[in-house]
Amino acid sequence: MSDPVLLIELGAVLLGLGLLGRFARRWDISPIPLYLLGGLAFGHGGLLPLSASEQFLSIVAEIGVILLLLMLGLEYNADELLGNLRAAAPAGVVDGLLNALPGAGLALLLGWGPTGAVVLAGVTWVSSSGVIAKVIGDLGRLGNRETPTILSVLVIEDLAMALYLPILTALLAGRGLSGGLVALVIALAVVTGVLAAATRYGRAISAAVGADDPEALLLGVLGLTLLIAGLADRVQVSAAVGAFLVGIALSGSVAHNAAALIAPLRDLFAAIFFVSFGLSTDARQIPPVLLAAAGLAVVTTITKVLTGYLAARRAGIGRPGRWRAGLTLVPRGEFSIVIAGLAAASTVANPRIAPLATAYVLITVVVGPPLARVPDLAWFKRKLGRPRNPAASAPPPDASIGNRTGNEAG
Repeated sequence: MSDPVLLIELGAVLLGLGLLGRFARRWDISPIPLYLLGGLAFGHGGLLPLSASEQFLSIVAEIGVILLLLMLGLEYNADELLGNLRAAAPAGVVDGLLNALPGAGLALLLGWGPTGAVVLAGVTWVSSSGVIAKVIGDLGRLGNRETPTILSVLVIEDLAMALYLPILTALLAGRGLSGGLVALVIALAVVTGVLAAATRYGRAISAAVGADDPEALLLGVLGLTLLIAGLADRVQVSAAVGAFLVGIALSGSVAHNAAALIAPLRDLFAAIFFVSFGLSTDARQIPPVLLAAAGLAVVTTITKVLTGYLAARRAGIGRPGRWRAGLTLVPRGEFSIVIAGLAAASTVANPRIAPLATAYVLITVVVGPPLARVPDLAWFKRKLGRPRNPAASAPPPDASIGNRTGNEAG
């Protein structure tokens, strides 16, 4: 017999998520901060803690991370990723240095040690592809010249995460630097092997799980994804990376049809993931780290704007486009929460990392989208000495990365 309290709590959570999502869409904001706040409100130290459904939600949340990364992988194929890696590598290096170092520096300053530095470096490094994709679409900038530059930076970050997450997993498991290096070697071998296999045998892999029947296709892709994610986790490569690589391996109509079928599931499970992270974070621990989170948000907002500005300048884009690129990259989101979630589940990392990461993501996700609109304001255009309506009829972004903007998480 099912537990009625579990059903009541799950029903209340899902209903609340629906209401929060409608509110976010109505006011043209990302629902991620609302989901996090909802989790905080009903988590440890919140207004009305959930007890019966917390364990179930944590399992569903893990699937949510896997689906987030699977959908991200479905946006690309191996050839596109390799091409973007070569073209955007310099911008990716600048991005990593400018945005990971502030997080690492703050962790060391707070006495959280090398592991804490690695965790917080990842939290501050990676921008939110879901939030940024929505911002670009909402502002009608799909055809702007700076959009391919923005997307290239995001692609580099996603690829970097495929190598970063295994190292982080090893460190959080207490295996130290040597374990991290072993994890890096394994991750490099796995990623290289999957990219090579996807390049050569992508059609065969897609044909193996492809089906005309939507139900069979959905079950096949989900089954393969969970299987590979589990195996990847078993060899300490990270389940999320395994899911990302499955998405890359699938191509053509199979990837397109699978993405359409999985998108609603991704939205549901990802929303539960953000809520579950909020539930696992003690809201009473946020006020003591709020000032540090706000200071870190200010610093990394500046560094991320500089990242986009320099990347766009290198691509030969004018000053307005450089500012649009930089300000659009500010929000952090899904990856930052994934990283903080791994730290929260570990006994090695400092317990204050999770509340600080939560506050940090909330600040950047709330502030980021309004900042992205600043270059379109009349006073900003006057400051730049440009006409009111700068050339918006720029050539469309490169087709190899253009479909990145279709990926919205949560």
